Amino acid sequence: MKIQVINPNTSRSMTTSIGRAAMAVARPETEIIACCPQDGPASIEGHFDEAIAAVGVLEEVRKGVAAGIDAHVIACFGDPGLLAARELARGPVIGIAEAAFHVASLICTRFAVVTTLTRTRIIAEHLLRNYGMTEHCTSVRCVDIAVLELEALGEDLLVERIAEQALLVRDQEGAGAIVLGCGGMADLPARVSERVGLPVIDGVAAAVKLAEMLVELGLRTSKHGDLAYPLAKGFAGRFGHFGL
Repeated sequence: MKIQVINPNTSRSMTTSIGRAAMAVARPETEIIACCPQDGPASIEGHFDEAIAAVGVLEEVRKGVAAGIDAHVIACFGDPGLLAARELARGPVIGIAEAAFHVASLICTRFAVVTTLTRTRIIAEHLLRNYGMTEHCTSVRCVDIAVLELEALGEDLLVERIAEQALLVRDQEGAGAIVLGCGGMADLPARVSERVGLPVIDGVAAAVKLAEMLVELGLRTSKHGDLAYPLAKGFAGRFGHFGL
């Protein structure tokens, strides 16, 4: 089985970290292909960034389909380009936010999200609403650390910043689990869980395991209705290669 794990930003170091987290949970016979677009934002921290990044995600999915990839993971918590990617792909396409929400809902009645910048809270809240998960989430908390500063901050301090918010939602809101709201936090669930005494879900790991399951069950993206392949038409300019 080949699973393409796409980091939608252009950070090579983050792509390596995400790929490492994916390989840590994948079965030995599963091949993880971690990649990121050549063009796009260095990090994704708003609606504008997501719109630009979605094109890069589709470029990578298109390459993955041509290479015979079995499933695709979009490793950004905004799930940029998810439905468009499902139109392009026959195999499953899993966004890490959607995966993390569903997995969290299976192990507790109420979970909380801890993410990066306050300005991205609304994006997570929109996803919770769109995925029917609003009633399962106590709140979305932010550590106010930019995505590209996560590594520079150091793991110990980052764990403490996340744990601070996690303890608040545990004690004040009754959250039974924590969802980490950034692909750049993929290495941290075990340490945060030990610190706060709650299950902690990383969306990269959750998405990889769901992708493996769907492939093994022989379930692919439905091509009936709105996720059918894109209509054949011409594309102009730099998007000419998307013409079908």
